Amino acid sequence: MSFSFIKHETNIDFIGFRYYAFAISALMIIIGGISLTMKGGPRYGIDFAGGVIIQAKFAAPTELEQVKKVLEATNLPGLVVQQMGQVRDNDFLVRTSTTDDSSQAVQKTVAAALDTAFAGNKYEFKRIEMVGPKVGEDLRGKALEAMYFAILLIAIYISGRFEHRWMAAGIMAAGLFAGITALQYLNAPQVWLVLGALIITLALCFVLRLNYALGAIVALIHDVLTTVGIFSILNKEFDLTIIAALLTLIGFSLNDTIIVYDRIRETRGQKTGESLPVIINRSVNQTLSRTILTSGLAFLAVSSLYFFGGAVIHDFALAMLIGIVVGTYSSIYVAAPFIISLTKPDADEFVPAPGKAKARTA
Repeated sequence: MSFSFIKHETNIDFIGFRYYAFAISALMIIIGGISLTMKGGPRYGIDFAGGVIIQAKFAAPTELEQVKKVLEATNLPGLVVQQMGQVRDNDFLVRTSTTDDSSQAVQKTVAAALDTAFAGNKYEFKRIEMVGPKVGEDLRGKALEAMYFAILLIAIYISGRFEHRWMAAGIMAAGLFAGITALQYLNAPQVWLVLGALIITLALCFVLRLNYALGAIVALIHDVLTTVGIFSILNKEFDLTIIAALLTLIGFSLNDTIIVYDRIRETRGQKTGESLPVIINRSVNQTLSRTILTSGLAFLAVSSLYFFGGAVIHDFALAMLIGIVVGTYSSIYVAAPFIISLTKPDADEFVPAPGKAKARTA
């Protein structure tokens, strides 16, 4: 017997609220876009912008704020100082986005500042790494590519699983391959190549009427753009850990969307004679308990990482927390209602009951 704290017969009118939800989603994305535009794009961390990482461990107890104050006087660009592990470990991670100086030059600058301020407190550099700007640019492209291919495979899977249109999914993949080949022939940069491929995927899904796949893709793009926008508003850095969080969120949000889609498919298969909005609304209500339980438990688990995991994992946990909320919201208010906006009223809006003639709804 499954556990459910929300009655199975709950009838909240989620579909009736969909236009307000679409407006809220658009507003969040626009505000995030304005923030990104005003700041000249995302604030890239060392993984994407290049720079130097130094890990320093002190022998005696040392306060994080003291280390920050001392190193800020060096005027190193993009300086970030974080505590690693427990406070008693006295282990600090120093990151700077400078690419003009070598790692040895940055090491000398940091060492000189620490020697002066902590003369009686011995320390050692446990790790010194440098990421060049070219490597950072390649990593940005690979990160976007990873997210795109995740979304593409999801579109193909949903088209076959829920619409039984593997042929159309194959045509979409072939059309996408042709589009990417054309962009490569024009020597488009990798970032524009990925964005162009995403636009082609959306267009092909729309033309081929792969409504479930298109709804899922729009919901995932909504989740990523909203999370990125909130991170920009909070002035947080984007690095490989944030990309890892976004990929995790794509999987998490998709899982919830598939559960709702599966219930919609089951309900439509019963041919109850109900309109599509009624079927979708009932399906969302029937899966609401599972949605809230799954998202709530995930939120609690990630909250422990956020509050007790330390500074190194802080931004990753924050991205996850934001994404869990946004992903749950999109499964209910974006992915499922979006199908109604894509469905032709005279074709799919109404599913007739056995032995009854098909009728149009008002």
